[in-house]
Amino acid sequence: MSVLLGLGLGTGLLLMYLSFWPPSAPRSRKVTIPPLRRLLDEAGHQRISTGALVLVIVGSAALVFLLVFALTQAPPVAACFAVFAGAAPWAGLRWQARRRRAVLADVWPDAVDHLRSAVRSGLSLPEALIGLGNAGPQPLREPFAEFGRDWRSGQNLEPALRRLKDRLADPVGDRIIAALLITREVGGTDLGRLLGTLSEFLRQNARTRSELSARQSWITNAAKLAVAAPWVIVLLMAAQPAAAEAYSDAAGTLLLGIGLVVSVISYHSMLRIGRLSQERRVLV
Repeated sequence: MSVLLGLGLGTGLLLMYLSFWPPSAPRSRKVTIPPLRRLLDEAGHQRISTGALVLVIVGSAALVFLLVFALTQAPPVAACFAVFAGAAPWAGLRWQARRRRAVLADVWPDAVDHLRSAVRSGLSLPEALIGLGNAGPQPLREPFAEFGRDWRSGQNLEPALRRLKDRLADPVGDRIIAALLITREVGGTDLGRLLGTLSEFLRQNARTRSELSARQSWITNAAKLAVAAPWVIVLLMAAQPAAAEAYSDAAGTLLLGIGLVVSVISYHSMLRIGRLSQERRVLV
């Protein structure tokens, strides 16, 4: 009996001690999307692999290096233009991503209005989302049509919505999908009012951004012209044998390297000054 009482007392004291140190909840691992993959998704190229993009970047740089070297016979000049050629696919994808985001920003209010009307008319949430694949704005029809195929194949709503969010790859789409998931989980009955408020906010935001973008576009155009003009002159001068020989020695290589660094820093500085704050995808 004394042994049992001792074990019981010890167990009680141990449990009291452990109550002051609650076990930490397991941390959920956040899946980090590589920058190249995220850029391809946001530009609308979900079917292109990152390996293909790397191959295009390397191939463009190598091709331009060979062409400029054949024209000027100056390896430093060819190397500088190879750097520009390698950065061109990346810059092109960033432009496509900004363009796609602007296009989606213009059509999201109409899509939200269509979704609100479908919900108010008595359709279920999946049926309303599938309707956007048939009668929604043109830039959004393909992702929502693929959502309809996922839903008809027997997927649950939550994984189908998460796949839809990955296909959209848009900050506004992230917020809408998050609102739908929360409403689905907590059983909210005021989804129509939520969508109406979101539609009005999106319209005001798109109107303000379009006005600011029109006013700030001259800064980006000036930055591109200021960077491109000196290097065009360098290319024309390097076509002359004497100038190509001058650029090939140590002093010429150092001069080109300094010019390349200054051009990159100045270009990014001007773009940063004239760039509007971009919405980030925080729900990925």
